[in-house]
Amino acid sequence: MSSGTLTDHDKLFIGGEWVVPSSNARIEVISSSTEERIGSVPAAAEADVDAAVDAARRAFDDPSGWATWDPSARADAIERLADILERHGEDIAQRVSAQNGMPISLSRQIEAVFPPMLLRYYAGLVRATPTAELRDGLLGGQISIERSPIGVVGAIVPWNYPETLLAFKLAPGLAAGCCFVIKPSPETVLGSFVLSECIAEAGIPAGVVNFVPGGREIGAYLVQHPRIDKVAFTGSTAAGRSIAEVCGRLLRPVTLELGGKSAAIFLDDAELANAAEALVMATLLNNGQTCVLSTRILAPRTRYDEIVGTFGAIASALKVGPALDETTEVGPMASKTHRERVLGYIEQGKADGARVVAGGGAPADLDRGWFVSPTIFADVAPDHTIAREEIFGPVLAVIPYDTVDEAVAIANDSPYGLAGTVWSGDPDHALSVARRVQTGAIGINHFMLDPAGPFGGIKDSGLGKELGPEGLVAYQRLQTVYVTPPTLI
Repeated sequence: MSSGTLTDHDKLFIGGEWVVPSSNARIEVISSSTEERIGSVPAAAEADVDAAVDAARRAFDDPSGWATWDPSARADAIERLADILERHGEDIAQRVSAQNGMPISLSRQIEAVFPPMLLRYYAGLVRATPTAELRDGLLGGQISIERSPIGVVGAIVPWNYPETLLAFKLAPGLAAGCCFVIKPSPETVLGSFVLSECIAEAGIPAGVVNFVPGGREIGAYLVQHPRIDKVAFTGSTAAGRSIAEVCGRLLRPVTLELGGKSAAIFLDDAELANAAEALVMATLLNNGQTCVLSTRILAPRTRYDEIVGTFGAIASALKVGPALDETTEVGPMASKTHRERVLGYIEQGKADGARVVAGGGAPADLDRGWFVSPTIFADVAPDHTIAREEIFGPVLAVIPYDTVDEAVAIANDSPYGLAGTVWSGDPDHALSVARRVQTGAIGINHFMLDPAGPFGGIKDSGLGKELGPEGLVAYQRLQTVYVTPPTLI
């Protein structure tokens, strides 16, 4: 879609059909690059959530329904969905970029590619994973460990990678045999209507996947709904705590992928030449609106000025512009409110005495759109606000250290533990340092999530794992069946 295209929808996808919403409330979708209205969709009310949960419940409880299909039959349908979704990749990429400001070149690589990739990965995995495992008991009998789908899942998806982070949940959940009620973020709701059409075309049974666009109140209603069996959430730590409290009280399984303030540890033998692309991917990807980014740059004092200069030069050279411009490298923030939040952190960094090396505010040559210049701060202390709190924008804090032990201590002195990187010319040395960092995932001389590896944070960064075989297990229940009695009691 071009920035001038209007995409308006009047119905909700519930129970395999396009249904009239229960209220007249609507979500107006605004372009982050132009501040113009680019579409609108119905805002789901509680009655719509009830209808969606009922549809998912019926689909799951159907004795011949999706949950009971042979895994290979589910895999066939999931692979059809992947093929159809792939054909719509450009439309999805355009919609995402028009809404949240992701550069279109990046959206084509991630939002158009990862969802089909994940669907195919989990289709293949469920074909190869037995639904039962026979074990010999210690008392002499035999035990069968049965795997079954966990049930109806309430999935709440953020705005920064709306299609990919939904696929983190939908792909393994569908493969396991679960049914879904999905609440997309109001900032990036347009892609869910394309996905709905693809789901119907793929022959996924009615009610297996349902969408209820809405804000926080609708998300909260979905989380506590009595007929939901599991919650899967990606978003802020504050919202995750609230969800965890509700799920804890209800004894409801929950997966939470939350915030991060990851560290990039540059060792004294780090090779910076020809590393610009990897550095940007690990620290500034998607305009800084990426939870896994290494936004605390830990640099040895012996190379501090060099590393500060490298990042300053990289940030200053990045082209800031409208998301749908093919040459844009840094687009706008997803909303006006979020831009003001990011700019507020920049002002806080200045007030705390940090030195601006590049950026430092909104670009002067862009008078429309919610833009923030890539900003590099030097002379940052580990206790500065910009070194402690998640900014979720193109803002990096470069912190000096003297010894590797000090660098590891600074990296670990954070309430978060989501990701991180170590940069070194010696892979073995880098690996030894990486193993000391308290985090869910870490990269050596780069960072990129791979679907085959489990992903999930520790501390304030979340609970549970997505991706990898572990991501499939998160949507399954285990039942122990004592098949044959022991020979001795």
